[in-house]
Amino acid sequence: MKNIVTTVVLVLCGLLVQAQPPAGPANPGDTYGKKVTAERTLKAVDFNKLLSQKDTIDAKVVGKVLSSCPKKGCWMNVELDDKSTVFVRFKDYAFFVPTDIVGKTVVLDGIATQKEVSVAELKHYAQDAKKSQAEIDAITKPEKQVRFLADGVLVVK
Repeated sequence: MKNIVTTVVLVLCGLLVQAQPPAGPANPGDTYGKKVTAERTLKAVDFNKLLSQKDTIDAKVVGKVLSSCPKKGCWMNVELDDKSTVFVRFKDYAFFVPTDIVGKTVVLDGIATQKEVSVAELKHYAQDAKKSQAEIDAITKPEKQVRFLADGVLVVK
């Protein structure tokens, strides 16, 4: 019994350590998750065209980080070159990005989908982003979003 309790405690401690944002700033050349290169990225127009034809696509795109989870870097909103945005989370929560990544240009490699996001989920992310209560209360309708599940993120500038 003592071994089981010890094992459970060690596993929980390991998960807590893993669930922290990386230490230090996000610098050009830094990679989070799977190693990513800046080669063979899709332009936003091609990305959006492919996504309109299929429910799910494998993609690599470049964009500017508009916002990120200020608590632990567990999600980002990224603007593509056509001013469209994608909501990014990280595969299996296996990695996060530094909380100072806002304003950086990144390459995302992973899987994109379109999803109708519930009011409850939209409010949850608005609370994470520390939006005002008035902004949170103004969320009253589900929203269609492009979601990106990143295997890896490369900071390019």
